[in-house]
Order: sequence, then structure tokens, then C-alpha cells
Amino acid sequence: MNNRTISICSGKGGVGKTFFTVNLSIALAKQGKKVLVFDGDFGLGNINVLFGFVPKQTIYNVFKGHRSLRDILFHTSEGVDVIPGASGYSQIANLVDEERQNLFKGFSELPNYDYILVDVGAGINQNSISLCLSSDEVIVVVNPEPASITDAYGTIKTIRASDTSKKIKLVINKIHSEAEGYKVVKRIQDISEKFLSFKPDLLGFINYDIEVEKSIKKQKPILIFSPFSKPSENITRLSKILTGEKLIETQNNNGLLDFFKKRFKVLEKNPEERNSAS
Repeated sequence: MNNRTISICSGKGGVGKTFFTVNLSIALAKQGKKVLVFDGDFGLGNINVLFGFVPKQTIYNVFKGHRSLRDILFHTSEGVDVIPGASGYSQIANLVDEERQNLFKGFSELPNYDYILVDVGAGINQNSISLCLSSDEVIVVVNPEPASITDAYGTIKTIRASDTSKKIKLVINKIHSEAEGYKVVKRIQDISEKFLSFKPDLLGFINYDIEVEKSIKKQKPILIFSPFSKPSENITRLSKILTGEKLIETQNNNGLLDFFKKRFKVLEKNPEERNSAS
């Protein structure tokens, strides 16, 4: 089985990144795909909130060797597996060798997945960027707000500065019309092409709908809370676009293990990142 690791990020908080990650994972699971969601926001991990569960253990317990990843793996009723993030423990860049080994051992013991979705912490920081660089590809979630557009470009610029071959796609959230969505895409693509000689691809749009806010308050994913809403239709369509693409080949079946080995390799090559992440 080939693993496809996708980091989902945003230049700023509040644009719908975690909402998209959770619902995309469910849409993929509905297609019969085996999906793992990894909460990569070690400062304010909240994937579990949108899935509606409270984790008894988090990845922090794995770092310390108190639990294995299998112990903390949460199997949701939607058919998606989740590794809960360790809120308040943002110093993954500074893990000691024993903590890294505990992590690697846990990854090697997990089953294989078709898709591994990494919900990356919002903003342009070294932890977030190095997680993106460790993935097969990156999806940047952005909404029509000027600050979101500016920060999305900043994220793209930072990723491309380290890896010009990284595949980057855009998802425009909270649009009121396709015309509005394409206007956002054009702004990001134009400035990226001008200053980076690169145009991120458009994956698709998600329409604004008050049902999304209701679903978040109820702690139910929109695909479950309101499966026939426009955002649910949008995300289902985006999941089908992803599965229709050619899978990226990986060297082995240990997708998450390989992902984190890449992540720590990035830090070892750039020791100044370890200092800036502390």
C-alpha cells in the first residue's frame, strides 16, 4: 500500500484549516480509504474538539515513553483514526534522542494508511514549515480576507524557499461565489508568479454556509451534521479530485515514520531552526 502524506496549513488562524482537515478525512473514509489524521499543532491541538472526543492520552505521553502510538490512537465513529496533539508542548524540535526513538518506534508499529493528513499549526513558524516540508504535498487553506491572502502567500514563499519542488495546492474557504474564489486565486497566483516564478495549483472552493458554524458549536463535522449542505458537497468533490490523482510513490509502507524522519532531518540540516523553534 502506498501512503500519501498531505500537510494542511494556513498562513493565519481562523480560516477553516482544521475544519477542512477533519471533513476531508471523513470524505476520504467514505470512499473506502484508510485515513489517519495527525494533529500537528503541538501548541493548540484541537482536532479532537471537531471530532467531538476528549483524548485520555496524547502524543506527549508517547514522547515520554509512557504510552505507544497504538495506545493513544483514537478510532472515530466516522472511520478515521486520529493521533491527538499535545497542547502546550510545542518544543518537538528539541526532543531528545530517547523521545525521538519512542516516536519512531510507535510509527513503525502502526498499520498502513492510504492517506495521512497532518493538521499543521497556523502561521509561519519553523515547526509548521518543517512539517510541510516533510510531507508529499501541501494544501494551503485561505479565505477572501486580505490578511488571509497575504499570510497564505507568506507561507507559500517560505515553503518554496526551502523546497522548490514541493507540490502546493490552494483551497479557498468561505466564498460567497465562484467569482470571489477565482479572484482570491488570481491574487495569490499572480504575486507568486511575479516574485517566486511559481503558481500554486487550485484544488477547489468551499462555500460559506451558516451550517458550518452550527456544526462546530455542536462538535460535529459538517459531513455528519449537514451532509447535504453546500460545504459538504464541496469537500466531497475535493476528496474525489484528490483520489483521482496519481498516487505519489513512497519508498516504504511506513508513511508516518518516513514523514517524521524527514521532519527531523530538516531540523538537523538547519540547526538554526531548532533554536528559533525553542
